[in-house]
Amino acid sequence: MNKTWPLLAAENSAFRQHLQYWGVDTTGRLPESGLYLCVRDDALALAHTDGKGVVQVDFAAGSARHRRLHGGGELLGRAVKHSSQPTVWDATGGLGRDAFVLASLGLQVRVFERHPVVCALLADGLRRALAGGGEEAAIAARIDLQQADAAVAMPAEAAQSGGPDVVYLDPMYPQRHKTAAVKKEMAYFHQLVGEAAAADDAALLDAACRSARKRVVVKRPPKGEFLCGRTPAYQYQGKAVRFDVYLPYQAA
Repeated sequence: MNKTWPLLAAENSAFRQHLQYWGVDTTGRLPESGLYLCVRDDALALAHTDGKGVVQVDFAAGSARHRRLHGGGELLGRAVKHSSQPTVWDATGGLGRDAFVLASLGLQVRVFERHPVVCALLADGLRRALAGGGEEAAIAARIDLQQADAAVAMPAEAAQSGGPDVVYLDPMYPQRHKTAAVKKEMAYFHQLVGEAAAADDAALLDAACRSARKRVVVKRPPKGEFLCGRTPAYQYQGKAVRFDVYLPYQAA
């Protein structure tokens, strides 16, 4: 991860400082091929020299807004038992979509993300949500972003704080999207994070089960295999997604 990332519009010192804060070194030169960072409409974005689409975090529009306004988080809310107002640690932050849904249910969410570029993209989306005011700002204020390997950080923090009620995991798995543009954009994200992430699933699930007080919730495709082949205690099944629930070690 010690790569120097091209950042177009690099004359914007605020974005350079933002990236430096998250441990991302930048240059103003466009690469001959591959991924690069750019600034579009005052937002940090991930782009690729082979295409026009970009990946950026925007909680005020698109799927994030649709899920918030049209009940897209109902099944997730049931899986974490949101009505009991649990504390939640999201161990696979990514682009923050599920963390934002959880925070929109009134929950305090700590997000762990180990990749510095992904952290920078997510932090920029939270920055804009906070600056925009209104409901999005109130939701973003309930999210605490931490750059760390959750498999290492969670047990250590849980030993000090007692841990969260719920640990949430959304391990990377093959995505199916309806449009070619979305497929290409998510392919950029997968290329950025790397397929090697799947090799860490066992360590992450183990850390989650050692850290949570009440339950570990794992997001899976509707007909997908159990994570690491481990059978959950129970499930919440939807048409587009399934949530497998595991009991923490001390409760199992």
